Amino acid sequence: MYCVKNIKDDLFWVGGSDRRLALFENAYPIPKGISYNSYVLLDEKTVLFDTVDRAITGQFLENVEAVLGGRNLDYIIVNHMEPDHCATLGEIVRRYPDIRVICNAKTIPIINQFYEFGVDSRAVIVKEGDTFCSGKHTFTFFMAPMVHWPEVMVTYDNADKILFSADAFGTFGAMNGNLFADEVNFERDWLDEARRYYSNIVGKYGPSAQTLLKKVTALDIQILCPLHGPVWRSDIGWYIDKYLTWSSYAPEEKAVVIAYGSIYGNTENAANILACRLAERGIRNIAMYDVSVTHPSVIISEAFRCSHLVFASATYNGGIFSNMEHLLLDMKAHNVQNRTVALMENGSWGIMAGKKMTEILSDMKNMTILDPVVTVKSSVKEDQLAEIGALANAIAESLK
Repeated sequence: MYCVKNIKDDLFWVGGSDRRLALFENAYPIPKGISYNSYVLLDEKTVLFDTVDRAITGQFLENVEAVLGGRNLDYIIVNHMEPDHCATLGEIVRRYPDIRVICNAKTIPIINQFYEFGVDSRAVIVKEGDTFCSGKHTFTFFMAPMVHWPEVMVTYDNADKILFSADAFGTFGAMNGNLFADEVNFERDWLDEARRYYSNIVGKYGPSAQTLLKKVTALDIQILCPLHGPVWRSDIGWYIDKYLTWSSYAPEEKAVVIAYGSIYGNTENAANILACRLAERGIRNIAMYDVSVTHPSVIISEAFRCSHLVFASATYNGGIFSNMEHLLLDMKAHNVQNRTVALMENGSWGIMAGKKMTEILSDMKNMTILDPVVTVKSSVKEDQLAEIGALANAIAESLK
């Protein structure tokens, strides 16, 4: 049975949620599930905005059919061709063989890579600033390459001031009945997953996101319709401000995140002592993570939030503890920058973790590494407490 939501008198949400999927893109844990948003407009011409992931094909097709109410589907606007938004495109074309596909030139070869239905004969190719009229509604298209694929574009409805924003402004998390962001406590229940979505999916492409933000902030946006997560109809500026901060790689908060990689607990002990010393110096915003327990996507999200990062690693096979190395390389790949960093290393012989961590961090932009780098030999001794205290002082001072 269909499950649709009314956004405006003639605009309907026809997406769905998946709570069974464990890993988004087979990479990122989604304990709260994921939503796939698609929208249908009933104008003089009917228009579908993107499709959904294969996992919810049945629900999606029932939703579309119910909203159309026997009408034909005239157009589909393809803002983004990633499979979580295009997996049912072929089925839509099969069910509505006269449909026209509105997309940009970069989208065409990607459609042909996924499908064999012959998009060229049914394509309406648009470019930056082009418009399309469906009757009462006129849409303007803005290209958004590398947010986060090269073919991405966004669509603006000039009549109702609605931005269909593709993967921009999306978030992890399944819908729980409420479609609109103002119907939930977004800051409490959704913001962490929105940040984790941005930092891991779009985060590498901050300059591209900034370019798009310059375009959309010039628009009068009354409703924001992303492809994942809640629809926005109030406080849109607050959410856009988050994207402006994240995409500029500026820390969201003055805060310290401590990530440690410990084999037998001694490195963890050193990290705990540092955390206590920071607390004694009045620092209240501290988060700690075991890199062997916490998925890197969570810590990368925290690195986007926090101004100060501490990495404490055991030496392993003459290098960095493997899970810590994975985290640091993932951070580098996601373009984390403009942070203040403190390092702690441990080892029973041939201690190399600090040196190797420094090498990775030095290849990242504007990463300030504080002195001293604390070296623990097997376990923390009494005479090293002063050294850990000195590092706590350096972190506290730089937070000012």
